[in-house]
Amino acid sequence: MFEQLWLNMFAGRDVGFVLVVFSFVMHELFYFGRYLPFFLLDFFPSMKKYKLQPKKENSAPLIKKCLYKLLINHFFIQLPMMLGFHPLAEMFGMKIVDVFPTWQSFLLQITVFFIFEDFYHYWMHRAMHIPSLYKHVHKVHHEFSAPFGITAEYAHPIETVVLGFGTVGGPVLWVMATGDLHVVTMFTWIILRLLQTVDAHSGYDFPFSLHNWFPFWAGAEHHDYHHMAFINNFSSSFRWWDTWFGTDLKYLAHKEQQKATAAAKKVQ
Repeated sequence: MFEQLWLNMFAGRDVGFVLVVFSFVMHELFYFGRYLPFFLLDFFPSMKKYKLQPKKENSAPLIKKCLYKLLINHFFIQLPMMLGFHPLAEMFGMKIVDVFPTWQSFLLQITVFFIFEDFYHYWMHRAMHIPSLYKHVHKVHHEFSAPFGITAEYAHPIETVVLGFGTVGGPVLWVMATGDLHVVTMFTWIILRLLQTVDAHSGYDFPFSLHNWFPFWAGAEHHDYHHMAFINNFSSSFRWWDTWFGTDLKYLAHKEQQKATAAAKKVQ
């Protein structure tokens, strides 16, 4: 049924135009839609106990400032990137108006894209903290020491392009090497990446958060420390690069300090 709906969407229409419109609308819906529950939670005092930095409020001026720069970023940086991506990927053989991929190839490719993006993001993000790059580029993203969902893409245009390659680079390299990639897999990957990054910047950590079930998953609890302390925890989806390269030592010390403080309060 979904395959037929997909094929019907292109019937009698310009494929490139439909893809760009679909890409942009999909991005906006999932990006802001994923943020909406976190935005609403801010109005419930009972939810404050799940905030990672409860003393810092997401004021209306802060949200407006973020929205203003985000929309400029989306329309004048990301939309042109979308216009350029599809002709490039199609040139290397990405399937568009075609039958859907098998679930085996779908899962394999999504897994590879997650691993590639996380590896790339770790090193590029770590490079962004070189003093000169931080001062002129990455500092924009760190204007929010207590992030909230939509701050995920609040960044300097150079950072948007450089780190954005981690998301589109995996699929492009894959289709260049194998000639096997359906755009539906690409879109699914982007949706999952949007859900992941908005969650990581949400500022909330719940008992059911994914990292409590899969310790290697990063999540908001891991990334929030990076914004609070401006150091450590450079990965996007997984924790293993930070663990293997020792860029989570101060974060781990912070967690131990939190446990010690909580234990002391219980004794009192």
